[in-house]
Amino acid sequence: MAQQHSSPRHAPNRSSSRSATSGRASELHAVRADFDDSTIVVYQAYAPAIAEPALRTGRFVAPFSFRRMTWIKPSLPWLLHRSNWGTKSGQERILAVRITRQGWERALAAAELTTGDQQRLAAARVHVQWDPERSLRGAALNHYSIQVGLGRGIVREFAEEWIVSLADLTPQIRRAAELVRAGRTEQARRLLPDERRYPLPAELAARLCHV
Repeated sequence: MAQQHSSPRHAPNRSSSRSATSGRASELHAVRADFDDSTIVVYQAYAPAIAEPALRTGRFVAPFSFRRMTWIKPSLPWLLHRSNWGTKSGQERILAVRITRQGWERALAAAELTTGDQQRLAAARVHVQWDPERSLRGAALNHYSIQVGLGRGIVREFAEEWIVSLADLTPQIRRAAELVRAGRTEQARRLLPDERRYPLPAELAARLCHV
């Protein structure tokens, strides 16, 4: 049975051509997400065996594994590219996981970049990786999307304390996929949540976004 999918593939480590000011992230490496004053939405793709019990209970329960790293992603287009719009085996259900901003920033505070010091990375409870953002047609864009890997030292906290709600986006994702295949990308985009730049605290931006 499929469990949480593996770490995203590494992207080339490219430096931003712009200088960040006042601790703000560069334009190339900035968190873009659907968020409000107290929560942020991250996305995950699971097999029905994991997704359905989670949706029934409003939190992740067995057979979700608390013993391995799980990756959360605030970019829905990136997840759609990675899961081939929910058609890959073990990634058929697309979930929107609304978590507290406090939990999200707690995870980032514990994170190490996958492109950084490997000894520090091995000891870290959270891994952060940047991959090229994707258009709805799958093309690589000229900025990056953050992927956050929660290790088993913190994944239970994510599952039991940070989650505010779970929503199954699979039906609307299937409709959007049909529109994209028909060349109606703008109509497909209107079915998906808006994502805007997330205001990271300056110390987190300085450590994680200037790569």
